[in-house]
Amino acid sequence: MTEIRVPTLGESVTEATIGRWFKKAGEAVAVDEPLVELETDKVTIEVPAPVAGTLGEIIAKDGETVAVGALLGQINDGAVAAAKPAAAAAAPAKAAAPAPAAAPAAAPAAPKVPPADAPLAPSVRKLSAESGVDASTVPGSGKDGRVTKGDMLAAIEKAASAPTPVNQPAAAVQVRAPSPADDAAREERVKMTRLRQTIARRLKDVQNTAAMLTTFNEVDMTEVMKLRALYKDTFEKKHGSKLGFMGFFTKAVVQGLKDIPAVNAEIDGSDLIYKNYYHIGVAVGTDRGLVVPVVRDCDHKSIAEIEKSIADYGRRARDGQLKIDEMQGGTFTITNGGIYGSLMSTPILNAPQSGILGMHKIQERPMVVGGKIEVRPMMYLALSYDHRVIDGKEAVTFLVRVKESLEDPARLVLDL
Repeated sequence: MTEIRVPTLGESVTEATIGRWFKKAGEAVAVDEPLVELETDKVTIEVPAPVAGTLGEIIAKDGETVAVGALLGQINDGAVAAAKPAAAAAAPAKAAAPAPAAAPAAAPAAPKVPPADAPLAPSVRKLSAESGVDASTVPGSGKDGRVTKGDMLAAIEKAASAPTPVNQPAAAVQVRAPSPADDAAREERVKMTRLRQTIARRLKDVQNTAAMLTTFNEVDMTEVMKLRALYKDTFEKKHGSKLGFMGFFTKAVVQGLKDIPAVNAEIDGSDLIYKNYYHIGVAVGTDRGLVVPVVRDCDHKSIAEIEKSIADYGRRARDGQLKIDEMQGGTFTITNGGIYGSLMSTPILNAPQSGILGMHKIQERPMVVGGKIEVRPMMYLALSYDHRVIDGKEAVTFLVRVKESLEDPARLVLDL
């Protein structure tokens, strides 16, 4: 008999929700055949069969929330009936039941807990925020009982390895008043996916904590569109990917971030962290919700390399094949509502980042150029930013830098 357990899900991810089982108890399974789909805060993953055999008892049912290491089910060797292993598994489970009761007895021997007003190290605060483990409940081994980074890592590992289901919702539940009978009969109630719950929680957290506001500008896309029309066929033949606008916007953003470092910074307690690297997140809409894969070190990448990365991420995001580490570590985000027809919007920050650029629909409008009215392809740009980190002057200057780079693409090539 082989156990099926929740695999390690990635940095700061300690639990998942059972999406669906692909097999039923008693069905034959092959090695590496997908058995069950898990939904985490960030991605959906499939757990393959570690060995060939027959699927025995399914411990974690569809919709249940389980921690890393939790028992999902069992695979029996050959065609052994599932009922026997299930009965055998029940006995150890009962025998192990008293184990949690023994925990309070060991409590007096635990290291002393630090005072409630003891300051926490930045690394401890960050681990606490990412994992959800309350640092005030962790016994400290540092001076005067203070909690160290090692204490936090040990506590997170202990919580993650607990093989018991976790029934905590990913976001606060908002209860609505019941509908009239006639309306209720025409409603459809669908449980929110774990990803959608996480999106809801994170976006609301940003509004509650950041001093967020948005500044606007508009960019004349004439020169970029001319350049794209001139070279798009040659570009696709050489690089194997289409030449879009995201490569130009990403390079323009990097130029702006170099000029205005505050837009590439974030708050950590009472400190500001200025990042001298440029990992740009690109928001991608999928049928499961919005995900933001990160193109790393964009200052060292060509437009062609950026376009290839974005195309690959977009394709894999829609197929649910993104890895967790591909969506972490971003320093700034770009979102393009224009592909859906949006003319103007105010994007919400992607915490803990301090800025996000919103692209919109390109629309021909009459513009005054050199004293004459001309029809130009114009796009509204929106920069939402955290006013705690970025002053209004810096935000406006950054947006102007992006506008200047796009209206004169040669600046991107010459690094001006």
